[in-house]
Amino acid sequence: MSSRYTTARLTVGGEHFEILVKPDLALEYKTGKPVPITQMIAIEEIYSDASKGTRASAEKLQKSFGTTEPLKVAEEIMRRGELQLTTEQRRQLVEEKRKHIISFISRNCIDPRTGAPHPPARIEQALSQVRITIDPFKSAEEQSKDVIEMLRPLLPIKMEQMRVAVRIPAEYAPRAYGALKSFGVISREEWQSDGSWVGTMEMPAGLYGPFIERMGRLTQGSIQSKVLR
Repeated sequence: MSSRYTTARLTVGGEHFEILVKPDLALEYKTGKPVPITQMIAIEEIYSDASKGTRASAEKLQKSFGTTEPLKVAEEIMRRGELQLTTEQRRQLVEEKRKHIISFISRNCIDPRTGAPHPPARIEQALSQVRITIDPFKSAEEQSKDVIEMLRPLLPIKMEQMRVAVRIPAEYAPRAYGALKSFGVISREEWQSDGSWVGTMEMPAGLYGPFIERMGRLTQGSIQSKVLR
């Protein structure tokens, strides 16, 4: 396999599918840029194991994707699957995300002893003393919640909390429910007779914007929320 290409992978119903893609264009696609699949893909083949050159059968493609058309399958793999980053790509993305996390914590957290924010340099020094795994594709805001907990033994740190009342319509509630917990603590909840979910959450104030954005995508803008005082 040429070092000029990397792999995008997706498992559907226990079946494994891979495509060969151009690393830089594939990464641009994964980060939201409109890159056509025809420019991104290295070869119009769907593999079960690209490193061995083992092609996926037409039967498995039809069963898993409803089509055997390589470009349509490749686009679905890129949309839903995992991109195998090159070593340099991962290093750069993780470092960039690390800086965003430090900036977010510095803007949204204070030293409760003084009421003043922690300077970025102080946060960076504390981070160097803990072992964290940074996801290059997950937002800095979402990851900051776990990072702050890891920093507490090293830094007196406090993030302003807020209470939010939330209602999610029935057709989106099961799918969106799992994502709720990544933003805060559910203090009260109830599944309504029509299948909708209502509840109250406590979350860091800095996560409210990302919370509304993420839930808005999952519910097609139908989420209802209200900040409680």
